[in-house]
Amino acid sequence: MAHLMNYGNFDKERIIKSHVYMAVEAFASGFKKRHIEQVDDPEGTINMKIHNVFIAALGDEIQYYTALVRSLDSSLGNMLEKLGIRIADLFYDVKKRVEGPLYAEQTQIIAQLLEEYKRRIRSPSVDDYQILRTISDDASKNKRHESDYYLIDTDTGCRHLVELKIGGDLDNKKARSEKEALLEQYAILSNTLPQNIQIELHFATAYNRYGEGREWRQERVRQYFADEELLIGKDFWNFVCKSDEGYNIVIEAYKEKADEIRSACTEIKNAYLG
Repeated sequence: MAHLMNYGNFDKERIIKSHVYMAVEAFASGFKKRHIEQVDDPEGTINMKIHNVFIAALGDEIQYYTALVRSLDSSLGNMLEKLGIRIADLFYDVKKRVEGPLYAEQTQIIAQLLEEYKRRIRSPSVDDYQILRTISDDASKNKRHESDYYLIDTDTGCRHLVELKIGGDLDNKKARSEKEALLEQYAILSNTLPQNIQIELHFATAYNRYGEGREWRQERVRQYFADEELLIGKDFWNFVCKSDEGYNIVIEAYKEKADEIRSACTEIKNAYLG
């Protein structure tokens, strides 16, 4: 796909919005179709979520809504992740994986850093892993990582490795494993790219679960990720849109189409509850 950096701001906004429109329309249509087709299927998504007797005792509507909201939250998260990739593809070269040599000494350094973060001996900083770029060793193994977002900025040459978690709610074990995967990808790129090519790591969320504009206080993630690595809510959408107005453009377009999701939910409700 041709990049949009040479387009005017109006054209970029229009094209970003068109991607949001298409994503929401496809989501609403697919979400409605899937759930309505499963009305009589005891193993359907909603029917499999309604057997909590403690919820069921509160009445049919609450039982239904709790099941629908859980399905909506999960499905909407998948849609937002795909939307982020489609928008990023307008402004970056998007790769799906990182593959190459990983040195034993690099693996040891990564393990030591993670243990120090876990024990709170060290606070995370981007300076911690710059040493991975200086390692040269014959003892290596080839490793491949499927990447959420491996983006190449064609203007600067900078490589961005982004781990996106829609709401950012991770326990310590998952936060550690996400940082480990990013550090291994960083090391692999360090071993395959010239020293003058910048590589950046990011942990991103599609929204700020504490409210946009408020401090993001997910301490289990902050235990492993430095402030400068975080792309939370607005910062993530501005980043993938390469615009200080990216978040506003995406949210405005989403709100313009949100009625289609509301309508789909109403039709699903009528199908299940009559």
